[in-house]
Amino acid sequence: MSVFERYLTVWVALAMLAGIGIGAAAPGLVEAIAAAEVARVNLVVAVLIWAMVYPMMVGVDPRSLRDVARQPKGLAITLAVNWLIKPFTMAALGVLFFEVVFADLIAPEDAQQYIAGLILLGAAPCTAMVFVWSQLTRGDEGYTLLQVSVNDVVMVFAFAPIVAFLLGVTDIVVPWETLILSVVLFVALPLAAGLWTRARLGTEARIAAFRDRVKPWGVVGLIATVAILFGLQGQVILDRPLVIALIAVPILIQSYGIFALAYAAAFALRVPHRIAAPCALIGTSNFFELAVAVAISLFGLNSGAALATVVGVLVEVPVMLSLVAFANRTRARFA
Repeated sequence: MSVFERYLTVWVALAMLAGIGIGAAAPGLVEAIAAAEVARVNLVVAVLIWAMVYPMMVGVDPRSLRDVARQPKGLAITLAVNWLIKPFTMAALGVLFFEVVFADLIAPEDAQQYIAGLILLGAAPCTAMVFVWSQLTRGDEGYTLLQVSVNDVVMVFAFAPIVAFLLGVTDIVVPWETLILSVVLFVALPLAAGLWTRARLGTEARIAAFRDRVKPWGVVGLIATVAILFGLQGQVILDRPLVIALIAVPILIQSYGIFALAYAAAFALRVPHRIAAPCALIGTSNFFELAVAVAISLFGLNSGAALATVVGVLVEVPVMLSLVAFANRTRARFA
C-alpha cells in the first residue's frame, strides 16, 4: 500500500481545507473551472474521475463477466436497496428533520426546498465514484461494472417517476444529456479504454505491472477532485455553516443506515466480500451530477434544493472513506 493510500483520510482532509482556501483566495480560478462544463458535467472533474476509474477498468477481464450470473444475490441486494428503499428513506428523513426536528431553525419554505434536494439525492445511485470505492475495498471489477450498468439502465426508467411521486409534481424534466453523457464518460469510455489496454498488454503479468504504475494516479485524482469540489462550494460553506450542518444530518444518517442495511443483507446471504462491499457502497454513494442538474433545472441555481444536493457532494467523500475503512476491517468476517 502506497503512502497516499495509507494516509488517504489525511490527504482528503487537507484537500478539503485547501479547496476552501483556494475558493476564498482565488475566486477567478474557481469560476473558470466551474465554467468548463458540458450538460452540467464539469470537464475538469470528469478528467479527474477518469483518472480514478480507468485503472480499475484495466482490471476488468471480459472472460469474468460470463461468471457474474452465478452470483445473483449481490445484484439483487443493490437493486432492492437503491430503488425500493433508499429514495423513500431519504424522503422520510428529510420530512422528519426539516418539518419536525429542525422546524424552529428553518423557515417552512426553505424546509421544503431542502427536502426536495434530499429526495433528488436519494433517487440517484452512484455511477462513477463507486469504481473508486470498489477498488479501495479490493472489489470484483467485473461485478462492480455489472451492478453499475444495471443500475444505470433502471435509472433511465425509474428516476423521473420516483422523484415525481415523492415531490408530488408531474413536470419532472430529466436532463437526459447529463445522464447519458455521465454514463458514456464514466462507464463506457473508461471500459473501452481498459479493454483496449488489456489487449495491447497481452499477458496478466504485464497487465498487473501496468495497473501498479497507474493506480497512484487514481488516488491523486480523488484528492484533486475533493479540492475542486470544496473550492467550488467554499464560499457557501463559509457563509452558511449552520445550514450546511443541518442538511448534512439526514444525509449522514441515510448514508450509514443504507450501508448497514445492504452490508448486513450481503453478510446474511453469504455474499463474498469482493461483491458485498461494492454492493453496499453503490447504494450509499450518490450520482451527484444528476441530482444537482435536476435541482437546478427544477428549482433554480440559488435554490435550497440545489444547496442540499451540493451538501450531498461535500459529505460523500469523508463518509465513503470511513465506510471503505470499515469494509476493509471486516473483510475476514465474510470468509
